[in-house]
Amino acid sequence: MLFAALICLAFCAQASVGQFRTSSSAQGGLSCPERNGRYPKSGQCDAYIQCEDGVPSEQLCPDGLLFNAKASIFSYPCQYPPEVDCEGRSQTQPAQANERCPRQFGYYKMGDSSHCGQFMNCVGGRGFVFDCPEGLAFNPELLRCEWPDQVKDCDAEAFLGFRCPDEAIGSDDTRFYRSPEDCQRFFVCVNGKPRLQRCADGYAFSDEFGECVGVENVTECKTQSNLRLKPARPSKLGVQKPPLQKPVSQNPNQYRFG
Repeated sequence: MLFAALICLAFCAQASVGQFRTSSSAQGGLSCPERNGRYPKSGQCDAYIQCEDGVPSEQLCPDGLLFNAKASIFSYPCQYPPEVDCEGRSQTQPAQANERCPRQFGYYKMGDSSHCGQFMNCVGGRGFVFDCPEGLAFNPELLRCEWPDQVKDCDAEAFLGFRCPDEAIGSDDTRFYRSPEDCQRFFVCVNGKPRLQRCADGYAFSDEFGECVGVENVTECKTQSNLRLKPARPSKLGVQKPPLQKPVSQNPNQYRFG
C-alpha cells in the first residue's frame, strides 16, 4: 500500500505542472472501443487513450511508469515496468533525467558487481537510497532483493567477501561454512556460490555440527567481542538449524531508508 501511495502522492503533487498530461489533439484520429475505459496507445507503452462518455483523450504516464492495460478501472493505470506487458508497444517518452535519477520514477541499482546491496528509489525526480537486507542483492530486472548468485550483474563472492572452498564447487550438496570474521554468520554454498546467513542472538555457528548452537558450546567463539549475546534458555528444540529456504520476496519500498 505504501508503494501505491508514493506513486499517487507524487502524481497528484505534479499533475498541475503537466507530469500527467492530455494531448492537445485529443480527438484527432482517436476512437473509443467502448463509451468509458482506458486503452493502450498503438506503439507506445507509457501512453493510453482515456474514454469518458465516448470522448477519447490521449494520456501520458509520469516518466518511468508504463500503462498497464490489465489494471482495474479503480486503480492507478501507470505502474512499474515489471508489472506491465509492453509487447508491441516498445516506444516511451524521452527520459527526464537528473543528477540522481535516470527517470522521474523507478527503482535503479547502485554500485558495481561487488557492491550490489543498495538501490535508488526515484519518486517524482527525488532519489532515496535503500539497503537490501543483509546478504541480499538488488535485482534491477525484478525490482526486488534476492540471493546475490541469482542476480545477473552481481559477483556473489566479491559482494559477500567469501569464496566457497573447492570441495563445494561443482557439488550438488549444500555445504555450510562459518564466517572467519564473525561466529554468528555463516555461508551456505549452493552450486558453488555463497549465500550469507546469521544465527540468532546468543548462538554461534559450529563447524563441527554444521549448525547454530549456543555460543558457550563453540570454544573458539566465546571471546569474540562482536557477538550479540542473550542468556541461554532451555529449549525442547535443542540446537537451531540454519535456515535453507529462499528469502521471501518483498517490494523494495518496504526496506528502510539509507
